[in-house]
Amino acid sequence: SGSSNFRPAVCRVCKRLYRDPKILPCLHSFCADCIRQLNPFSVSGPNVKQTLSKDGQPPTVDQKVTTVLCPDCDTEVDLPPSGADGLTTDHLALDEVFLQTLLTHNSVRCDLCSDGDAELRCEVCCVNLCEFCSQAHRRQRRTSAHTVQSVQELKAQGRLSRPVLCSLHPAQELRLFCESCDQPVCLECAATFHREHDCSAARDIIHHHGGRIRDLVVGRLQPRLQRLEESLMKVEITQDALQARMEATAEDVRAFARGYAASVETHCLSLLRRLEELRVQRRNQLHLQKVQLQQALSDTRGGVRFAERLLACGSDAEILNAKGVTLARLTSLVESGYDPSPATVAPDDSSSIHFLPGEGAGEVDGYPVVGVIQTQTLDLSRCTIEGEGVQVGRQGQPGHFTLVCRDSAGQPLGRGGENVLVSIINKDKKNCMVEATVFDKNDGSFSVSYTPAEPGSYSVWVCVKAQHVKGSPFPLTVTRRLRRHAGTFHCCTFCSSGGAKDARCGCPGTMPGGFQGCGHGHKGHPGQPHWSCCGSTQEQSECRAPGHRPVTPTVRGQLRTVEL
Repeated sequence: SGSSNFRPAVCRVCKRLYRDPKILPCLHSFCADCIRQLNPFSVSGPNVKQTLSKDGQPPTVDQKVTTVLCPDCDTEVDLPPSGADGLTTDHLALDEVFLQTLLTHNSVRCDLCSDGDAELRCEVCCVNLCEFCSQAHRRQRRTSAHTVQSVQELKAQGRLSRPVLCSLHPAQELRLFCESCDQPVCLECAATFHREHDCSAARDIIHHHGGRIRDLVVGRLQPRLQRLEESLMKVEITQDALQARMEATAEDVRAFARGYAASVETHCLSLLRRLEELRVQRRNQLHLQKVQLQQALSDTRGGVRFAERLLACGSDAEILNAKGVTLARLTSLVESGYDPSPATVAPDDSSSIHFLPGEGAGEVDGYPVVGVIQTQTLDLSRCTIEGEGVQVGRQGQPGHFTLVCRDSAGQPLGRGGENVLVSIINKDKKNCMVEATVFDKNDGSFSVSYTPAEPGSYSVWVCVKAQHVKGSPFPLTVTRRLRRHAGTFHCCTFCSSGGAKDARCGCPGTMPGGFQGCGHGHKGHPGQPHWSCCGSTQEQSECRAPGHRPVTPTVRGQLRTVEL
């Protein structure tokens, strides 16, 4: 082998120089002992050959086939029945071991005498010769014409190789090839075991078998190898591009997250500052109100105590003497003193301050943020009721209306959580109440539904925080339920009953010939579809029949009519 194709003569399993290297079917070579130590991947059962052999012997049973995984490529390969010994020996690996040894020790033993260092090599016999054996090799007639070269020159060229010897005749080199057995043989094997076979010199037929290998390599496998290399390169380039793109995108995500986090933090600080401003503002308002109340309480308590002590302990003269100043002070306290109603003092108990996390808050540094501090205060005088259900209702049917809580500017609060109470009370029957269901929509509005069981006049109380909204209580009129039609909505009695003479109708129409109901174009027919029970022409209406009762339909009509 040439120096450009030289590879380290080291087994991939034991990491040492090859010892009896064998070629697996996947064309990877390992030491025979290393192959024997591989764990079997699978073992198939024996196969019985049912056909007779050429000499008429009975069927034979094959030995178990052991499958192992190649340590290099993980390919499943089958070992021959004889195991590693039945595999082909890798002579190229042995040449590499030989060259590696020569390069390492700078000398090689003579193949003939094994005593001296080899200085020459016969290119024909592929044996290494010392000086003495080389002279003897030249003196022999059959080897005198062989080409002999210096080992050092071959070593420098990387062209050292060992002869391939016969396993049955170790002294004989495999120089022939048996076409019948498809294997190389030595001269003695050709003369004995392969005497009647077609044997040729290896140098005469190497072009044929080597050409087949070359054709497969050059014509089929090298183009495939090129395509596979190009495809692999493309995949690797794509992997690199994918990795680069993923890293760039990940950095974009991280940069976005950092920017967004900074914006959220900035928005958070802004909300906290807003909350602190509200706290200081409300605290100052409450403090001022507290100071005013404390001063008014002190003034009023002082005036009351003085007046009570004067009346309780003073004589008539003392009372009359202090009457002027006492009345002046008390009158001043009554007329101009600070006297707010408890309902108006601190109307905002801070429940109006809310954080709405889902409310949009615009953008901060180009990033949209959510979450606002809401400070709307409920104003009962601005709350509104929407829907006809607060004024009119129908017996047995659900009624609905909506309460919208608003602030002093008339804007919906935009939040829920208010304590809403709705009571519906019959004005004529004290114990007759209608249960109302209140649903908080969490947007400042509350949906109210109810189902009255009796008709009559009702009062609807709508209270928020135990106080009536503007207009409460509201008057509610519940009318009685509609009387359902007992007949059928038809065009005429004749058609709906299938021509039955005894079928009647609630309209004033009649037909001649003994028919008791109405008919198209006859006297009294309303000229349009109507109810058979009361004659009403409105399909969605209340039955007007006075004391109606259903009439059993005839077999032909299959319809319910009413006998007046």
